[in-house]
Amino acid sequence: MSNKNITTLQAADYNFIIGARIKNESEAIKQKIFTSGLSDKQYVEIVRQDGLRLIIQYSTARAANDAKNRSKGLERLKKQLNTGKLTKKHINNKGYNKYLRLEGDIKITIDEQKFKDDSKWDGLKGYITNTRLEAQTVMDYYRQLWQVERTFRITKTDLRIRPIYHYKKRRIEAHICIAFAACKLYKELERKLKDKKASISAEKAIDIMKTIFGLTLNMPQSQETKLMLLDKTPEQKSLIQLFQ
Repeated sequence: MSNKNITTLQAADYNFIIGARIKNESEAIKQKIFTSGLSDKQYVEIVRQDGLRLIIQYSTARAANDAKNRSKGLERLKKQLNTGKLTKKHINNKGYNKYLRLEGDIKITIDEQKFKDDSKWDGLKGYITNTRLEAQTVMDYYRQLWQVERTFRITKTDLRIRPIYHYKKRRIEAHICIAFAACKLYKELERKLKDKKASISAEKAIDIMKTIFGLTLNMPQSQETKLMLLDKTPEQKSLIQLFQ
């Protein structure tokens, strides 16, 4: 999330919670972070120069995971270095290549001190927001981001919102509207299955529903119309019973 995009969000009067790139913050803010003395699950709130709230939380579990990932990245880098295939073009800030340095004109080595210095960031996670929500609420909301990302994946895969072959605006909008409605029904199915403590996923439930057929009966005397489901397998019967 670039500063330009943040400015655009504010100009459009949106409230937002986004992940912060704390390593790119000003030196003054970095100093506040490192001197805050945070322990597990503790957080500090800092107001940036642009008026946005920056919330920094420390997690012992996250610190251990960060250290583990950095060590793995360094080992992979050392293996690549031993092959002799790394050149000056590999010295950049992409991933763990930031630990590479050039000695003299031709020798590529690993900057061990830079690797050690990065340990001070282990366990720290930042959040930027313009809301008035409590800091803990901001962090709790951000942790639900995976739900949003998963829903986007569902719309693109299971619901097939893309590709769109329409050209007229109204048809494109209708296509997206139908996909959105289908997504809403999908999420509601997930919620219902969770409430009923069902042991099957929404995907599996949909697959079962596709195999259930029904007969529409018109009663000659009462003039009523009834639907009779043809549930034959145990899976079909158990799914229907969940929603009766």
